[in-house]
Formats: sequence, structure tokens, C-alpha cells
Amino acid sequence: MARAPEGLVRALEEARAAQVAADRRDRDPVRFVHLQRRAEDREIVALLASSLAFGNVRTILTKVAEALDRLGPSPARAAGDLPRLLTKLEGFRHRIYAGADVARLLHGARVVQRANGSLGVAFSRALSGVSGGAPPSREHMQEALARFCDEIRVAGGLGKSHLLPDPRAGSTVKRLLLFVRWMARPADGIDLGLWDVPTSALVIPVDTHVHKLAKNLGLTRRGDASYATALEITASLATLDPADPVRFDFPLCHLGMLQRCPSRRDPLRCDGCGVLPLCRHWRGRGAGARNNRVTSARGP
Repeated sequence: MARAPEGLVRALEEARAAQVAADRRDRDPVRFVHLQRRAEDREIVALLASSLAFGNVRTILTKVAEALDRLGPSPARAAGDLPRLLTKLEGFRHRIYAGADVARLLHGARVVQRANGSLGVAFSRALSGVSGGAPPSREHMQEALARFCDEIRVAGGLGKSHLLPDPRAGSTVKRLLLFVRWMARPADGIDLGLWDVPTSALVIPVDTHVHKLAKNLGLTRRGDASYATALEITASLATLDPADPVRFDFPLCHLGMLQRCPSRRDPLRCDGCGVLPLCRHWRGRGAGARNNRVTSARGP
């Protein structure tokens, strides 16, 4: 297991403070979850927004907004009636997925939500089932996610789908882990703290941006974007905060996107990076002499 470099906590906390102050949440799919008032709607919208969170950020925001416009004022209630839901989402498309895919995902989630009282209770039951009564840990998360997805998939008649992936296949399942992070981490202006899941059991969502930045910071040596890589990065972050290692996800992800984190030393793209002195490409190479702002003047 790699160990996080000294000084990383302070750098990431400064980055996070700057991102929140700059309203970066409004340029993140989680914004749509915060617009909902009822817990049942927040769960359904969080699943929708995280499931559609692949591709260009502007396109993601546009497509989530379109889907919510079609669903109406209560997405959870709309998700309860599959025939009407299929009609509402007819003609909707995001990348390779049509409205029917989204409709069956949301309907399955609503069935599970109603049966358990909330999606959070359903997930907690899956996690407890995997842990066998022991305190849940990161080692239990993959199978718990798989069982949770199985339940939604069956209830919605979704079938095997990348829109709701199978965590057992070994991919990073970034969007599922993002969904759980939003729901489980304490309310802090970004995450919502709706689920009773130990933050120590969470696994960081890993996309290309997080993977590159994590490699540059020495949080992982793995070259593949796999679930094993996500576990290794999380274990490294746990050396900084064992109780809540995933709290560093938001600044890591947005720093990676902001800087378009390269795989080598790049004076132009690295300029202004908040973790530049800690990067393997810059440590001991005069990084302190550069303009080490937390955020860059460039847009996302």
C-alpha cells in the first residue's frame, strides 16, 4: 500500500475550501440532488444524476436537467408508475442509453425504496448481509453494491446494463461509488448525510482524472482503472483519515479536471495546481518557485 505524502491533507483541504467557495457544486451533478426537498426524491435524483455522470460535464448537466423536467415535481412518485414513466422518458437519450433504460432503472429503485422504506435502508441491509454482523468495512463494499444493484435490476426489469453495472466484474464502478458517497458522507454542502453507512467503509470513486492525480501523488502504483485500484487509493487516503478517507474525493476529482492532470511534468498545464509540490513530477525540482495557487485562472 502506498502512503499519502506529507502535507497532502492541508493542500486538499485548501483546494476543497476554494472549490466550495467558488460554487463548484453548481458545476457538478450533485447540484440536482440539493434542489430536492424530500428524502425519497433526493435518493432517486442522486441515483439518476450519478448514473448519467459519464461524458462531457456540460452534456451530463443538460441531460440530467432534461430528465428531471420530464419527471415533474416529484421524481420518486413519477418513478412508481412504469407505463407513465416510459411515456415521460420516450425520446430521451444519453450516449447509448434510451429513455426506457433510465425508466427501468428509476422504477426498480422506487420499488426497492418503497419495500424498504428508503434506498439507504436497502443498501445498509445489503452491507450488513455481506459483513455477517461484523462492522462493515471497505472489503464488504463491492459485494454489497452488487446485491443492491441486483435488487434494483430485478425490480425494474433492467437486465445487465452498464447504466447499472455489475460491481462483481471488477471495474471501478465510479458512478455507483459516487452515489453512495453523496448519500453516506456527512452533510457538508456537497454530500448529504442521508444514509447510515460508516464513512470508513466507503471506497473512492475513480475516474481518469482521479487516477492520474492519484498516481502523480503516489497514492497508487497501479496502471489500470479497476476496483482494485480504487481500493488501493482509498487505503492510501486512509493513512490521512482512517474514519473518512473518501472526504478527499471532491478536491481530488476537481483538481484533476481543472488541471487536466498530465502523466508527465508539464509547466503550462501544471501551473496553479494546489498539490504541485507533492507531485512526483515536481518534488525537488523547484516546484516551490512556481505560482502555487490552489485554483487556476482557467475554467473547468
